[in-house]
Amino acid sequence: MAGKSPLDDPEQAAFAWARYRRIMKMLLAVTIGVVAAAMLAIYMGEDPVSIHFYIATALGIGFTMLLAGALMGLVFLSSGTGHDDSISNDFDDRR
Repeated sequence: MAGKSPLDDPEQAAFAWARYRRIMKMLLAVTIGVVAAAMLAIYMGEDPVSIHFYIATALGIGFTMLLAGALMGLVFLSSGTGHDDSISNDFDDRR
């Protein structure tokens, strides 16, 4: 059974989601930098590559970093607000 979560309070929830958005904005800036560095590294390489390679590389790096950051940010949001502590673990009681 779940207890009352700190995210049920509108003020705490607003603070937590603002922090999450701040983390995502920083991650977006880092992702843009990494994608730009990867594009530069490919461009400076010895072999010419197709524009499709640039597009695939940029999308692959960008989506991977943003998805990983979004999921990690949600973990930080959940544990940082005490939301994880509001869940009771009845499985340990049954042993």
